[in-house]
Amino acid sequence: MTIDWETIKKNHSTAYFGEQYDKLLRQEAEVREMLGGDESLHDLAAKELTLILEQKEALEKQVGEILNKEKEAEDKLNESPNEIVLEVRAGTGGDEAALFAWELAYAYEKYAETHNWSWKVNYESKNDIGGFREASFEIRGKDVYKIMRYETGVHRVQRIPATEKNGRVHTSTASVAVLPIRKKVNFVISPGDLEMEYSRAGGKGGQNVNKVETAVRLVHKPTGLDVRCTSERSQLANREQAMVILTAKIQQLKEQEEAKKYSGERKNQIGTADRSEKIRTYNFPQDRVTDHRIKQSWSNLPSIMEGNLDKIFEALQSGAVGDADGEIDEE
Repeated sequence: MTIDWETIKKNHSTAYFGEQYDKLLRQEAEVREMLGGDESLHDLAAKELTLILEQKEALEKQVGEILNKEKEAEDKLNESPNEIVLEVRAGTGGDEAALFAWELAYAYEKYAETHNWSWKVNYESKNDIGGFREASFEIRGKDVYKIMRYETGVHRVQRIPATEKNGRVHTSTASVAVLPIRKKVNFVISPGDLEMEYSRAGGKGGQNVNKVETAVRLVHKPTGLDVRCTSERSQLANREQAMVILTAKIQQLKEQEEAKKYSGERKNQIGTADRSEKIRTYNFPQDRVTDHRIKQSWSNLPSIMEGNLDKIFEALQSGAVGDADGEIDEE
């Protein structure tokens, strides 16, 4: 593979390797100059040149592997799964975190409406004030994964809760996971690796839903991944839907493990799809949302929380870099 190193240096995800290659080129030039000078240094310079050429070859091989992986990922993205599972979960912050998780889900639902995407609840667990402890949704529509893929991670909110009497700003978090549902996967789930539980579905849904054990919980024992599904009116339908979601989770886990082999030194990549990575802060006192991966901020938080997310998503798609202002410190 012929590598265009100028392009490599301009790509935020491979710039580090371009810098390393330039460093080796400078070292090579210095050593070749030594070879044309003092003859007593020829042996030492020849050994040094051999080492530099080996390092260049290793770097070219490493970059070639990364570019191949990126091409595979881009090809897979261009297949553009038009169906995803969106999960939200309350993090630190108690009721305020659960309320924030609900607000995030609401913003995504409103965004889905404006793009004519379908929105379906798979599972919801609410607290006493209507916030989400955790929830799972299925979204279908054109380019849904391509647009939503960078939402995976920890979202942080800084604001004064309604119950706060002293006007103190609190920090809470919620995590988001975006799971593409692919038509083809390269693995098989063994029935012996599954543990299945049935229960009655809670909440509204009619007599059948509440009195019959239609809710399904699937556990994949090798990974510990679990899925709940309560949206359908029959046990069989919920089991099938839970299986679809579990397959998407296992696929994402495998892709994350594969990506880690190539992302160790890619310090400027936009994100690793890691649910534990803090990606964004919603600062209500300063009316600002900041995405920490691209260091860019937007104002008009009320509008953003009503689903007006296009500017954020477009910036993430382009990988644009801006200046993030200062934030209120975490507690």
